[in-house]
Amino acid sequence: MARSTRPVKLTVEMIKEARKRLLNSIYYSPCPKSQTLSDIAGCHVYCKLENLQMTGSFKERGALSRLKTLTAEEKERGVIAASAGNHAQGIAYHAARLGIACTIVMPEYTPLIKVVNTRRSGANVIVQGNNYDAACEYALQLQKENGCVFIHPFNDPEVMAGQGTIGLEILEQVTDVDAVIVPVGGGGLIAGVATAIKETRPEVKVIGVQSMCVPSMKASLEENELVCVRPEGRTIADGIAVQVPGDLTFPIIRQYVDEIVTADEDEIANAILLLLEIEKAVVEGAGAIPLAALLNRQLGLSGKKVVLLLTGGNIDVNMLSVIIHRGLVRDGRLVRLRVLLRDKPGTLAELSSLLAEEHANVLEITHHRTFTSAALGEAEVDLDLETEGAAHVQRIMARLEQAGYPSQRVE
Repeated sequence: MARSTRPVKLTVEMIKEARKRLLNSIYYSPCPKSQTLSDIAGCHVYCKLENLQMTGSFKERGALSRLKTLTAEEKERGVIAASAGNHAQGIAYHAARLGIACTIVMPEYTPLIKVVNTRRSGANVIVQGNNYDAACEYALQLQKENGCVFIHPFNDPEVMAGQGTIGLEILEQVTDVDAVIVPVGGGGLIAGVATAIKETRPEVKVIGVQSMCVPSMKASLEENELVCVRPEGRTIADGIAVQVPGDLTFPIIRQYVDEIVTADEDEIANAILLLLEIEKAVVEGAGAIPLAALLNRQLGLSGKKVVLLLTGGNIDVNMLSVIIHRGLVRDGRLVRLRVLLRDKPGTLAELSSLLAEEHANVLEITHHRTFTSAALGEAEVDLDLETEGAAHVQRIMARLEQAGYPSQRVE
């Protein structure tokens, strides 16, 4: 499905005006260098920590920028928005500060933490639609019925200008930056950031990243027109799971963005884990995707100064727990071994002693006597172990084999 694009003028002057509107209301987020990530990636890596904003995301920049442009009559009518969470929280928080009534329509897949936080800010939250586009359609329907002002999460010049203030900050914080890597959903963030950067320092490379499940902007650029991309499965980068990019953002991105790449779910999950472990930063899937791209795609940035725009930290704790455990399993730091041993007193104690000698931490033991294929007089034991990594697991398995305890990994 193709849709036409409308030209829109977004300039660095508009972004500077938006910055004035946001003064003293938005956190000037830090952009420190990560030496460890730099060593891993082979370039100088800086992290723009937008996950430290009051609502946990950059989205409140664009939300407040647009709210500050409302007339008195529009404020009286109230506002409505559709969002998977971060735009919702930005609108809800700042609308409450400004005394403006607001309604937020959120898709059914929205992480619970984002729904709870949006309600906590005082918004009227409606959960409707199995994706962002369905939620947006319902919000527009309510807007027509109620006469309130619809604030789009990305397809709005003042929203884009608000997001573009990040670009101005990056140029101040890393004055000799070579490239900026930005998550892409509908395109409002990268349109604003690219405008701020390219109209100031056109030699700086701006690279966008999308989830491989919903690469709508990448596909649209390849077709040179807006296209709708149906999701290929669910993505943990829910904040950028947009099926059709903005018709206002698209021409700006086509003009200023150098390249858009994609990252898959395992790469995004690993990036979340790395940021948590190395930078002690809790970052959601959409926010971690720039690191996923830097580590897994050939971007030609070796030795360059690169800023990763970590856009938000509103990740569901249950999802975070799953990502941590799967990441530890993938790295071999958590492993389940199935061991065959003689079913007689003292054998399990001998096995435990051997594991202790190999410095493996036993998290859980399950002893199978009945529901097992082992011969009479034998038993199977499942061992959940905490180890140093894959090489350590191999040493443990070799030692078990040598001691007469054949083992195999249970995936």
